[in-house]
Amino acid sequence: MNILITRDDKIGDFVLALPMIRIAKDFFKDDKIIVLVSKTNYEFAKNIDFIDDIILYKDSLFYLVKLIKSKNIDISFCAFTHTKLALALLLAGVKKRYAPASKIAQIFSNFSVIQRRSKVKKTEYEYNIFLLKAYDDNISLDFKKLVLNFTKNEIKEQFELFKTKYQIKNKYKYIVFHSGCGGSSDGNLLLDDYIKLAKSISLQERVKIIFTFGPDDFKNKEYIKNKLDFDAILYDSKLSLIDFCKLLSNFDLFISTSTGPMHLAGAVNVKTISFFGNSLFASYKRWATINLKENQNNFNIPNNYDREFYRKIENRLKTLIKNK
Repeated sequence: MNILITRDDKIGDFVLALPMIRIAKDFFKDDKIIVLVSKTNYEFAKNIDFIDDIILYKDSLFYLVKLIKSKNIDISFCAFTHTKLALALLLAGVKKRYAPASKIAQIFSNFSVIQRRSKVKKTEYEYNIFLLKAYDDNISLDFKKLVLNFTKNEIKEQFELFKTKYQIKNKYKYIVFHSGCGGSSDGNLLLDDYIKLAKSISLQERVKIIFTFGPDDFKNKEYIKNKLDFDAILYDSKLSLIDFCKLLSNFDLFISTSTGPMHLAGAVNVKTISFFGNSLFASYKRWATINLKENQNNFNIPNNYDREFYRKIENRLKTLIKNK
């Protein structure tokens, strides 16, 4: 059989569908696992070993129907559905179409699964997995927390390139701060508090501080660069998403708001300190990373949080560094 799994939005959303995809590959074994993804995740998905084929989402019903039909899909699972995608699957002749019950879109799926995600009874990745259970209740919900597996040489290669670029020779604890959110996060620290957090551990022995920036984080980078009065690496990632994950695998702690890079860190089971919105829908109860629970340090950030709340985060950071 040909199994299609769709998640055609942002990086973090796609990462939260990876456990579902991996479980599907284990369950369907010799069947073909095809994923439909956005342009942002296309090259990333092509390099994931438990994905057999890729469909690039385009905002054209005719294109989607034609391409889906060409893949001879037997069953589809939509981790996130919308009307155009649901209609395309119907018109492409996919016989079994599983998707969350979602307003108009659900009329085009013949297996609409009532999940009520807004009530946040599960995390996003658990909701995705439970779509598979609607097909066969015997499907195991277990998955390896190190979702993305790389060889030691692949991980080391990216690390050596990084160390060479920044002339790093000694051993360090690598603590990464990612302040950007790409406009997708409801909860985040002030830039000054990211700097303050980093400075609070800057004098500790064998600690290397790294600030990472994506293509939309130019203003953040300039602000942090002008405020720094301690040693830190300012890292503009030009790597592919898959190579960035290999590099992340070498780091000890990743500190970020709820955004794509945070979820990439979770996918390689790096320890995280993560910031989320203070509403139930935006909280870590819904959008938690997929690393081990003991590697997660989650904070729902209140609007206009006070210094006492900030100190809780700083104390957690210092404790993690001390115990590392």
